[in-house]
Amino acid sequence: MSQSAPRQRIRQLIPQLRLGKWPTGRLNSITDVPGVLVHTESIHNAPGSEVQSPDINTGVTVILSRPDWYKYSSFAGIFSFNGCGELTSSHWLNETGLLASPIVLTTTSAVGDAYRGIWEYTIQYHSNPDKELDLFLFPTVAETFDGYLNDQSRFAVTPQHIVKGIRGANADAVSEGNTGGGTGMICHRFKGGTGSSSRIVKGFDIDGNEAQYTVGVLVQANYGSPDNLRIGGVPVGQILKEQGQQATEQLKPGEKEPRKDGSIIVVVGTDAPLLPVQLQRLAKRATVGLAKVGGYGSNTSGDIFLAFSNANKTPFQEISMTGARPTHPYVPQLLGVQMSDNDTIDGLFEATADATEEAIYNALCMAETTVGFKERKVEAIDLAKLKNIVERRL
Repeated sequence: MSQSAPRQRIRQLIPQLRLGKWPTGRLNSITDVPGVLVHTESIHNAPGSEVQSPDINTGVTVILSRPDWYKYSSFAGIFSFNGCGELTSSHWLNETGLLASPIVLTTTSAVGDAYRGIWEYTIQYHSNPDKELDLFLFPTVAETFDGYLNDQSRFAVTPQHIVKGIRGANADAVSEGNTGGGTGMICHRFKGGTGSSSRIVKGFDIDGNEAQYTVGVLVQANYGSPDNLRIGGVPVGQILKEQGQQATEQLKPGEKEPRKDGSIIVVVGTDAPLLPVQLQRLAKRATVGLAKVGGYGSNTSGDIFLAFSNANKTPFQEISMTGARPTHPYVPQLLGVQMSDNDTIDGLFEATADATEEAIYNALCMAETTVGFKERKVEAIDLAKLKNIVERRL
């Protein structure tokens, strides 16, 4: 494929493409949500080596729901569109609706190292002088499989990458494409990866004053058949197939395709005050955005969505009974929280769907052609051809 256009986000590539009615935030990134911090790191060398290897194409994305995540939990909810994937702490999230951890996105074989990395960071920076952890910690790690372009046997992700990611998380625009946990991912058989987007929804606060709320989305896109790709409602995948230009991984003669058709992780963050059951509903709306691009939730796809709100500050559960916030499990104690009226949250639903759709587009448009494990090559989508196909049909 020719690469006659520079890599750029979908709005820059096709300015007239309509992506919903809600305006984006300043960065058009999940980090537009006040307090949300992100770090992405791409990894191309084995542990202990400074030499990059073409066989290693993986990474780590760290998302903090709030800078003081170790003091205050955030309300959260999850939805599994198709469950061929992993999200640790999901039972606890369903049980309590509390996100009590950074969120780490990585490759399938690194779930254990990411889990340990969250523990190592927390013990190093937030334990008591005796290195005993008083905080209740349940690491949240999600994965998609990058084994087509990345040698899983090298175990390139280490706990130290997670520690570095938590320390380095910031409010800059998320780096997209072949970055972070998305470094080695494939989307609709083109090079995929990390993408992000945001929306602003105007409303009112609890006192009736005008306010605005931000919905931000980050995706790790590693799913989809080539035929089903749609952009702006245009059946791009089918048109490319008719033109003989459909995406294909370049296999050697006689080599069987070694990958399953999946997956995608969608993380939705907002500063709108939502309760856990409302956040479960918000997470479900990511399915609408995924469907617009051509995701059907295939049997071997892990389509798992997590939504959190940092509007309410819920003090971290303490294991120690002598901490700064003494509690007793048999003595009810009240916390004040705010919630949005269910009859007023349709805008947040739409914003989530639209931002999910655009985040996937950004992952595709910003990703670059990659030659990886066993010299396998996955092409980036040709932006010049994409622009021509879509603009002619708008």
